[in-house]
Amino acid sequence: MNERIHAPQVRVIGPDGEQAGVMPIKQAWEEAMRYGMDLIEVAPNADPPVCRIMDYGKFRYERQKKAKEAVKKSSQNDLKSLRVRPNIGEHDINFKIRKAIKFLENGHKVKFNVIFRGPELRHKHIGRQQLQHFIDGCAEVSAVDIPPRMEGRQMTMLLRPKS
Repeated sequence: MNERIHAPQVRVIGPDGEQAGVMPIKQAWEEAMRYGMDLIEVAPNADPPVCRIMDYGKFRYERQKKAKEAVKKSSQNDLKSLRVRPNIGEHDINFKIRKAIKFLENGHKVKFNVIFRGPELRHKHIGRQQLQHFIDGCAEVSAVDIPPRMEGRQMTMLLRPKS
């Protein structure tokens, strides 16, 4: 009995995006060489595997470009942090509120930290009042994500921009 060995078959998509059909790998490779391009496997788990005739350098460049764009878009939700002390002045609080509003309008979350040192820890109510002042000052552009709470020697709160 004469068994014939079949060359592995692949489905080929041409450089213009149209299907060129199912053919042996060697023939697909020759087709890619005819166009002066590369044969790239795009769906290895398909039956038969799918290969595309394209310029690999251009493919890599566009993939890197998409990855950079995705990183740019995801980094817009950064967390900005503002630190204050319990004995901060009224002008300084208003300055921090203006800064927080600017961050929130740019789509960033803002974390407020009131840092207590030594005997200041006995006056946690002052820190809570300051954070409430920040909530009221940023109310038109933000919503409270994490309400004020103590974390060690500091009181923290997180505001997120309103959608």
